[in-house]
Amino acid sequence: MRVYEELFIVKPDAPEEEVDGIVTQIQGVITNGQGTVDKTDKWGTRKLAYRVQKYSEGIYVLIQFTSPPGLVHEIERRLRVNDQVIKFITVRTDEKQKKIDKRKKVRDKRAARRPAPPVAAPAIPSEPAAAAPGLPGVSHPAPAQPAPAAPAPAPAAVPAAGENKE
Repeated sequence: MRVYEELFIVKPDAPEEEVDGIVTQIQGVITNGQGTVDKTDKWGTRKLAYRVQKYSEGIYVLIQFTSPPGLVHEIERRLRVNDQVIKFITVRTDEKQKKIDKRKKVRDKRAARRPAPPVAAPAIPSEPAAAAPGLPGVSHPAPAQPAPAAPAPAPAAVPAAGENKE
């Protein structure tokens, strides 16, 4: 059994009952062929990317189903002979899901080999903090005292104008 998506486009002027009839027919083919219909979505009328059979919009219908591979040919044959269907495509989705699951498995294995990042321990103050004046029970760290300034060097003697440097 494989998982498929069948997307088909019906002419925009087709009545709703006829669209429902096509969907029911396809679902019947799937269930009679030992398949199961997983989900059916009617997307409604949408604009086409390009003109198809003189139509610029169509009614989109998506059916997700699980079935044996031979059943897809019968579904596509039914859609091909239906005059109201202007376009269809069948996509096998279980292959894509297998690839996604395989990538996820490799990522999980790689993540398990990677060591856990070190956890930083919270800082514990070594000295008790001084209480702020006027606020009982509230402690604040003592203000830092500025370092004493170094004495400035003595200015060098500059000779006056007209004096000899000798």
